[in-house]
Amino acid sequence: MNAVKDPCEIDRARMVEEQLRGRGIAMARVLEAMREVPRHLFVAHQWQDRAYCDEALPSREGQTISQPYMVAVMTQELDVREGMRVLELGTGTGYQTAVLCWMVGASGRVYTIERVASLGELARGRLEAMGISNVHYFIGDGSAGWPEGLWYEDRPVLFDRILVTAGAPQVPEPLIAQLKTGGAMVVPVGDGESQTLRRVVKLAAGRIEESDSLGCRFVPLVGEYGWQAPATAPGH
Repeated sequence: MNAVKDPCEIDRARMVEEQLRGRGIAMARVLEAMREVPRHLFVAHQWQDRAYCDEALPSREGQTISQPYMVAVMTQELDVREGMRVLELGTGTGYQTAVLCWMVGASGRVYTIERVASLGELARGRLEAMGISNVHYFIGDGSAGWPEGLWYEDRPVLFDRILVTAGAPQVPEPLIAQLKTGGAMVVPVGDGESQTLRRVVKLAAGRIEESDSLGCRFVPLVGEYGWQAPATAPGH
């Protein structure tokens, strides 16, 4: 019996060549992940015909599924490798989560936090239906990092990488504390009108090295170490 062919495979390949490789995404594993992860499974039914277009699309609760190019840029900036432990703030639709899970492989783990319970539960259902099992979920305030941290034999376990998929007014201090020495974090930092994608590397002795890349616009990171309430947070 012939295997069922993915009807969107050609669209994904075109997306990778035109939107990603053609605009400077060069990391082979990022391109492969974007080619393999089916974005249309994370897009609302009414937007299915635009699943592989060069744009963010509406999701539930006023959120969005990010533009493919932005997902690829953030993943490349993060430099995720197989076997890593990655913390993601903002599960959203689960699309970026799926890309990260592909990047870390079966030997790695993704820990993802979503503030809005309905979104987190929907994303978890999607990912589990796809057979993605190397991910841990939490519903709550992601700006404070993974709740109570990770521990193994009375020692804290830190993250190799942290990805924030919401706009923050500044880099949240608890996230730096949960990042291992030599680890990296990517976070959009700015105000309600725009943010800049910032890469933070934790050096020896707790020193921090920061660098900014491209401008972007994300929904707000709401929480104790982000925007304090939806009423005062930046617009979508």
